Amino acid sequence: MADTSAYPSLIVVDHPLIRHKLTLLRRHDTPTSMFRMLMKEIGALLTLEATRTLPVEVVGVKTPVCGTQGWQLSEKPLVVPILRAGLGLADGVLSVLSEADVGHIGVYRDEETLHPVEYLVRLPPNVGGRPILVVDPMLATGCSGVHAIDVLIRHGARPESIVFMSLVSAPDGIAAMSLAFPSVRIVTAALDEGLNAQAYIVPGLGDAGDRLYGTLEIT
Repeated sequence: MADTSAYPSLIVVDHPLIRHKLTLLRRHDTPTSMFRMLMKEIGALLTLEATRTLPVEVVGVKTPVCGTQGWQLSEKPLVVPILRAGLGLADGVLSVLSEADVGHIGVYRDEETLHPVEYLVRLPPNVGGRPILVVDPMLATGCSGVHAIDVLIRHGARPESIVFMSLVSAPDGIAAMSLAFPSVRIVTAALDEGLNAQAYIVPGLGDAGDRLYGTLEIT
């Protein structure tokens, strides 16, 4: 695993359950159904760290025994998966953050230029000022993630209110994200070695979207 000390905005969640499930997810022979389940489970576990700084307010609550003090989220979060692979990770996020609204940003990578191509943006009208969790399984070159956050900022979001969550990340993507938006926190399950000639993360887990939806080409 790569050294994380150079990236102050990066949090690698080194939990035994996440390491175990990520290892299963990486295996080339993990079937689609299990891959989908594992991505959802890891997404739920990562959400606990990604939402650690959500603002809360004190409220009164009456239990069956007596009145006491409790807390509730002071702002409704927004979860934004980057399509299409981000949907699998968002399922896990929403399993523990059911209060959230959901937006969608569709981006695919041009295989020749490696630049992001936007094809869809669907966001609620009140983006500005609320906590936002952007989810994408892979942070490789960082181009898609940077593009998605730029879209959100143009819709009124504050960079310091955004957390980017991924399964596996490459140093290139972390560096690109940190340079473009140093106040955006990055929460990931693993910081891998780097990218290959095709800009895939090494060792990575392959194309997360294809593995999630069973659209791998058979050669």
